[in-house]
Amino acid sequence: MSPYTHALRALERAHLYRQRHLYPDHLADFASNDYLGLSAHAPLLERAFEKVRPLSAHAPKASMLLNGYHPLHAQLEAFLCAHLGYAACLLVGSGFLGNVALIDALVRPRDMLFMDAHYHASGQFLAKKLPNARFFAHNNAPDLAQQLASYRACHTKGRVFIAIEGVYSMDGQVAPKEFYHLAQEYEAYLIVDEAHSLGVLGHDLGGYLSHHRLKPTPQIIILGTLSKAYGSYGAFIGASVQVVDFLCNRAKSVIYTTSLSLLDSALALAHLEHLYAHLPSYVSILEKMRACCAQILGFSTPSNILTLPFGRVQALLSAHSSLLEAGFLCAPIRPPTVQKPLLRVSLNIQPHNTLQRLSALCTLLKTLC
Repeated sequence: MSPYTHALRALERAHLYRQRHLYPDHLADFASNDYLGLSAHAPLLERAFEKVRPLSAHAPKASMLLNGYHPLHAQLEAFLCAHLGYAACLLVGSGFLGNVALIDALVRPRDMLFMDAHYHASGQFLAKKLPNARFFAHNNAPDLAQQLASYRACHTKGRVFIAIEGVYSMDGQVAPKEFYHLAQEYEAYLIVDEAHSLGVLGHDLGGYLSHHRLKPTPQIIILGTLSKAYGSYGAFIGASVQVVDFLCNRAKSVIYTTSLSLLDSALALAHLEHLYAHLPSYVSILEKMRACCAQILGFSTPSNILTLPFGRVQALLSAHSSLLEAGFLCAPIRPPTVQKPLLRVSLNIQPHNTLQRLSALCTLLKTLC
């Protein structure tokens, strides 16, 4: 008997056993993070192929700091800098690797890291190993302010880092702008994980800063993913030139990893070019989707994530099955990812996701939750 058998059986008894599923294409997909539905635009895939076809090689072949850095990478980084307002940009293999780069490389022994209690697991697992890291109550600026004041009263040397998310994927809430102002007040670096906020928030879909009408500063560091609203794979860090240069020299997940796939880079660039060429229409559709949900469910979300709590895991899984039978795919989120089970609904612009289908989904959700 495998040493893992008992653990797997225990997960099954607790209704926490997970497995991969191949869902049929006819379902209205309200589970994915492809918020703008860019992955379903076949002409954009052709544009990505056109960017890669003339190249002498279609794979990066090496680390970015050896000979794996390609003109296509530089072009994508320049596009992101130009449209998001950062002085420099650095592509990384994934959001997880991006958080590893930021926290492992930037936070030195004499520094202090303050992290939101609901920050992504890719940052938390590193922060929990650091003796110089503290967690503050989720989205609670007064708690962070108290901790910052207490720390600075006793420590005058060393840098301070604050780590938040623009949108929290398990509750859909937006980080308040007070974190930005606290970072300025205490001359701290503000790390913003923008995985679920870029392409979703703001008048130009520019994320947390755009949503709050704030400007990038040399102390702001963002971690954006290409795998959510931008419909590709990989991630990037936007920051000052000095921070990006330091990461190139010290971040293990940059130095010791093969560069981002050229096809994924081309796909992200094709999607971004399309997005910014049709920005007003995307902003309008997202606003209509949120308004539709608010009208039917009686509550709104500031982002593209709706979460509905359930008392028991069995009830959540039963609701998930009922939704599948009705033609809707939503995400059942169970412990330990969250403390209490919840249904996560992603408002995304997929081919089957018309406003009429969204209205029908919201009406059904009212009967299930």
